[in-house]
Amino acid sequence: MLYIVLLLVLAALGLLVPALTTAQTHWAWLSVGASAAAALVLVWDWWLRRRSGPAPAAAGTAVERADHQASADDQVDAVADVPDTPVSPDQDVEPGEEDTDAADLLVVADLTDEVRVLDEHPRYHLASCSWLASRATLGLPIAEARQLGFTPCAVCTPDAVLVARKKSSGSTDG
Repeated sequence: MLYIVLLLVLAALGLLVPALTTAQTHWAWLSVGASAAAALVLVWDWWLRRRSGPAPAAAGTAVERADHQASADDQVDAVADVPDTPVSPDQDVEPGEEDTDAADLLVVADLTDEVRVLDEHPRYHLASCSWLASRATLGLPIAEARQLGFTPCAVCTPDAVLVARKKSSGSTDG
């Protein structure tokens, strides 16, 4: 579709040149027509993409999809309320957010330890997190993960583990 739009825009530009170099207005009107046709093709393409957008896995009415979404939100909330709830790696339910106290957040802000993140998921994890299973992850320093908006996973509690590791290594050094 975009190639058709590109050709129509180039045709409109090509028709605009003789309209400007000659005193004949029909070239200008042909250029306007080609531009309008390009706009119609863009609108038609947008409408087709919007109509065939991402469909839910189970076909159903909008009310059924809203009910399905509400139940998924309830599952996420249930996991978030109970941090020690084991989450099966096969589930698409995002684990809850670890509740980190302010003192630990100050320690975490200075850490350079690597945590694991998944594309399009809001949590960062320890490499040993059971929720990650065999999912493809990216390693980031914890400070960078926090700056990018990631929050700690309630399953593997990376903030608590890394702060405890920092405190234990700091107490043996001094």
